[in-house]
This record gives sequence, C-alpha cells and structure tokens, in this order.
Amino acid sequence: MPSRRHSSLGFLACLLAVVAAQAQTPEERTKQILDLVLQHKCDTFYALFAPEMKQAISLKEYASQVDQLLAALGTPTGRDAPSTRRVQDSVVVTIPVHWPAETLNFIVSWNKDAKVEGTWFHLPDRPDPPAYEIASYSHAAAFSTQDVTVGDDEWKLPGTLNLPTGAGPFPGIVLVQGSGPNDRDESIGGARVFRDLAEGLATRGIAVLRYDKRTLAHPRECTAMHNFTVNQETVEDAVRAAALLRRQEHVDPRRVFVLGHSLGGNMAPRIMQADPKLAGAIVLAGNVRPIEELIVEQVEYLSTAASKEQLDALKRDPWKALPGIPESYRSDLKGYNPVDLARRSQIPMLILQGERDYQVTMKDFALWKSGLAGRRDVTLRSFPALNHLFIAGEGKSTPQEYDKPAHVAPEVIDAIATWTLR
Repeated sequence: MPSRRHSSLGFLACLLAVVAAQAQTPEERTKQILDLVLQHKCDTFYALFAPEMKQAISLKEYASQVDQLLAALGTPTGRDAPSTRRVQDSVVVTIPVHWPAETLNFIVSWNKDAKVEGTWFHLPDRPDPPAYEIASYSHAAAFSTQDVTVGDDEWKLPGTLNLPTGAGPFPGIVLVQGSGPNDRDESIGGARVFRDLAEGLATRGIAVLRYDKRTLAHPRECTAMHNFTVNQETVEDAVRAAALLRRQEHVDPRRVFVLGHSLGGNMAPRIMQADPKLAGAIVLAGNVRPIEELIVEQVEYLSTAASKEQLDALKRDPWKALPGIPESYRSDLKGYNPVDLARRSQIPMLILQGERDYQVTMKDFALWKSGLAGRRDVTLRSFPALNHLFIAGEGKSTPQEYDKPAHVAPEVIDAIATWTLR
C-alpha cells in the first residue's frame, strides 16, 4: 500500500493555490506566502491570485487542500534558501521545506503583474536511478521478451511478455501492481520489482505478463471519471491480462495465475472472483486491514514530530492524508475484507510477507493466516530480512531504503517458482 513517495505521503504532491503579502522581490513574496500557508491564513493571500487561478480554485477548496496536506505532514523542521528561474514572462521561485517524513518543494510562479499564476508543493527532482542491472537469477538466454497490448478499447494498456525458451506449454503469471500510477516494472526508487520477478520467473520456465497501470497510461481519463473505483483501476485490467495470457500459443491456458503486490495483493480475491478460471493467486504484502488504518499506522511510524492533536485529527478522517481520492473509490473499498472473499473461493493461494515491511505489516499476514487456517491449498511464508519491496536489509525499514538500487531477494523468486511449478 501507499507510503512515502510511493504510498500515502506519495500522494501529497498536490496542486496548491497560494497568495502572499506584498514584498519587493519574488523571493521575498514567496517566503511570505509560505509563512501564510503554514499558518493556514488562506484568506489573507487569496487576493494575490491571478484571475485564472481564482477561476480554477475557490478559497474554500484551496483552504481545504492546505488543511489536509499539513495535517498529514505535521510540523516542518526547516527550510532551505529560495532559488529562482525565469520561464518566458514568469518568475518561478522554489523553497525546499523539510518535514520529519518528507521534503517537498514549495513552488510559486509569478506573472509579470506580480500575481500568483501557479503554486504547489512538489517532490524534489531526483537524479535518474542507475541503469538497471540484470539480477543474478535472470538469464537472458532462457526467455524472450515481446511487447503486447492488454485490451483493445479506450483503456488498452502497453505491456511486456517474457516467454521461456522452448515449446511449452508453460504456466503463466500476470503481475498486478500496488497503489499509484505504476509502470509495468513497478519502478520504486532504485528497485524494479516486477522486472525482477518477470525475468527471474521466466528463467525458471514461467511466462510472465506485466503492463503499465491504467492510471499511468490514461491519467486524464481516470481523473475525469466521476465514479472511478479500485475495480476499474486494478481488477478489470488484471482479468483482461489473464485472458490475453491464456491466448498465447506457448502458454497453458489451464495454468494461468495472478500475482498481486500490495494493493494488487489486497485485490487478489476480487480478481479471483472475477476470473474463476485462474489456477492460483499469489499475494505479496497484501493488506487485509482497511487502508484508513494503514494510513494512520504509517504516519505514526514515519513522523516523530506529529502532535497528539494532529494524529487525533488524522484518526478521525485518515483520508485527509490522501487528498483527491474520489468518494466512489472510497466507497468501493468500504467494508471490503479480502480474507472473507478468499475464504469463499476454491482457488489455491500463496501468501508471502516481508517481516521488515512497515507499509503492510505482520498484522496483516497474521490475519491472512488465521482467516485461511485449515485450507490445505493455501501456503503462507514470511521472510525476516525483507521489506515491502521484498528486498533484503537490516534494522528498521525506512523510505530512504527504497532509493538504493537493489533486487527482489532470490528466495522470493524460488518460493513463487516452486509453488507455481509444483
């Protein structure tokens, strides 16, 4: 589930609209604006919005966004000096602001009349990660790679199929990402979780299909939908991908599996319900508890500076940490219990969990274990050294850990391959 840049706080880089008291330079005006934002004094600076900004967002809407953002971040611990660049007739000022769990750039664009024409908090630009290095368990000669398209309508998605060398027929696995607009590799910081899985499993004789998520391939269309749900975001495309994989010449249509990571794992029982022909489902760090509970738990884990009042406010409405999530999406998740749904299915399951995971914790793993107790077709295994990305480490897992180039642990590849090929 969401965390840091890739989780609940990853959703905090939202568009803001701000105004400031008058000052001589853009840098001084931006400093004043930032002070007012942090003090929730929205009415004071709204007068400096350019007309087009006022048309784009009302004072009430802007104030609500600020309240939600600051409630999630807590009290800032510092800020850096402003930097300025000119873009045509505009002056853009950036001030990095530090919070216990995150650093965001506060950015204001001033027009030639010293009016605010754009302003937002945004994650700092980071250098491109190092070029992907092939994992030790990936052998290029053992599989081929080809581009595919999932679906043929307005929601079609670009994807990649790794097919083992040989005549087959091979079992196949569809990979389903976690929350957020993930690419087909599930690129997170220095990791390429799904590329590791795809190439590692293809080397072991399993066809693997992965694809760009709908919210990445069609962001505007998804945002424009008034009744957008997690079913549309995740389940529908997984079912279409499984159907595509069954049609591949060298894939055994009776042995097509789905593998869901994080939110994808949470949705695995829904995918099983929507596609009862699946040979099995693999859950990697899939939460059982509601996302609202995970939001509070993650903020408490990451933020040591949040006051009791801030945490109490977040507990009353955890969705404040994820501004912009439509009510239809929340309603789709309300009352959903993946274990209850999985219990009613006869599809075999493999459930894996990293014990150092702070996003989806061993509490969720215990709920899978107790809820599916007695099912001989359900296998559960946890890995002491692994985090949410199933990458090995030591000590307390942190968001910064995700930035380091690393690979999914070989024992995870082995566990999935052994279970699938059994």
